[in-house]
Amino acid sequence: MPDAYPEAALTAPGAPFAVVRGEGGGLLYENGPRTLREFVETTWAYGERPFLVAESRTYTYGEFFAAASALACRFADTYGLRPGDRAAVAMRNHPEWQIAFWAAQLAGLVAVPLNAWWTEGELTYALDDCTPRILLVDGERLPRVAGWASAHGVRTVVFRHDGDVADGVERYEDLGAPDPLAAPPAVEVAAEADATIMYTSGTTGRPKGAVATQLAQAGAAQHPRYHAAAAALARGVLPGQGPAPVVLMTFPFFHVAAFTTLYSTMAVGGTLVLMRKWDAEAALALIERHRVTHYSGVPTTALQLIDAAERTGAGLETLTNLSTGGAAAPPGLVARLTANHAHRIEPRNGYGLTETSGGVLANHGDGYREHPGSVGRPAPAVEVRIAGPGGEALPEGAVGELWLRGQGLARGYWRDEAATAAAFRDGWLRTGDLATVRDGRVSIVDRIKDMVVRGGENVYCVEVEAVLHDHPDVADAAVLGVPHPLLGEEVAAVVQLRPGATVTAEELREHVGGTLAAFKVPAHVLVRNEPMPRNPTGKILKRVLRESFGDAQDVLRTG
Repeated sequence: MPDAYPEAALTAPGAPFAVVRGEGGGLLYENGPRTLREFVETTWAYGERPFLVAESRTYTYGEFFAAASALACRFADTYGLRPGDRAAVAMRNHPEWQIAFWAAQLAGLVAVPLNAWWTEGELTYALDDCTPRILLVDGERLPRVAGWASAHGVRTVVFRHDGDVADGVERYEDLGAPDPLAAPPAVEVAAEADATIMYTSGTTGRPKGAVATQLAQAGAAQHPRYHAAAAALARGVLPGQGPAPVVLMTFPFFHVAAFTTLYSTMAVGGTLVLMRKWDAEAALALIERHRVTHYSGVPTTALQLIDAAERTGAGLETLTNLSTGGAAAPPGLVARLTANHAHRIEPRNGYGLTETSGGVLANHGDGYREHPGSVGRPAPAVEVRIAGPGGEALPEGAVGELWLRGQGLARGYWRDEAATAAAFRDGWLRTGDLATVRDGRVSIVDRIKDMVVRGGENVYCVEVEAVLHDHPDVADAAVLGVPHPLLGEEVAAVVQLRPGATVTAEELREHVGGTLAAFKVPAHVLVRNEPMPRNPTGKILKRVLRESFGDAQDVLRTG
């Protein structure tokens, strides 16, 4: 089928995704919710449909909404919390995470999802920064936050905890069963009020708290719905037809990529199948048991899923959609998926940041197959600019910094005016990513900070990584710059080989040289046996690799 982009059918005046120009100059969805409370209240109508499926139990939409409403009433009536107060959430992907988050929204609080894998020190840093009035944590996280809560007199609700608790701590399980007919508290939630503070991944330094308003998060909830509708029309299918999706959720709930999947699933009454910990073969079993139709995760886990399916002979018969996000997807991923399953499983990738409240660009179906290096086109309420050094718009095909404007953008960083001024300009977000636009499709070239300048020549690490990933012996690869006394920087690669692989560093250099110019060929190749250091969402921690290079010079295998 030729690449079609049926925007007009979805964005015409009166259509579900029509947009208008807001007071600040950015685009807004004319229809749709204005707050997250308004968004989640519509899910009550899905009643007995399964929403959250975990090892321990399943919550229907009705059970979920009753539980969230009851907890929201407790926030307001028992704890005396008021709209604008912060509520920090730190848990694994338990169903109760969703109850806690949406209870905060129903009470008009500002939800602060915290990285569940942070240490006590890292959690303390974020808590000191956002100063919540209540902590909502699981039993695993309780010891890491108990000292801070006690020192600051902050109430804590702990979920899934069988042990004793200190004063000021309540077990969620002791609160009693919620009234299925109870309504959420009668509070006014304004569109311009803050909805969330979501901390950046901190791959280059201390995490910053990106603050999104209710209107921004409501826009973020519309973006994936639009892209799903556009994908359906591109396949010749009327949007909204057929059964609701059953999604294997592998993103951690605290990460912004999870919200893109969450919003699109909740909007149509779909089901989220949860995993306590990622395991590719366990994922295959869950896909078969629950007849999962949609996979959602980082490229690393998607590749591991494809590997496991090839190894075990699993046909992934129920799967109709495989979507990746949170990190750049190697172009070969979609080729492998197509080679194994033809066009039966629709591939999808995209682009989003913590500062955009989730995915704002998407590439899907035949468009993705034909343009595997692209992250797609923007949602209707998102504008794209490829900017030069002074912020001027560059012509099509030029490489520049990707700037974004639209409804889903954060309003800035929590209590950090300098960082806000550096990243946000006249309603535009400076993403820090180098990109190009051709025929409306955006391709990410590299992070500005990751680009290697070798003797005055720009080397885009993503380009070199893609070529290394194409080698059959390479399981993972990262490219970065290391200091050089004459050139300023030179290109280095860290490579993890597949089990049993025998390729040498010189052969890998020759492989890259067969595709790219000589100045882009890594001068150093470091082979690792262990996996790359990554944050919980799959992004390679290049600062960790860079720090290790000085100690690794004696084991560099160079050509």
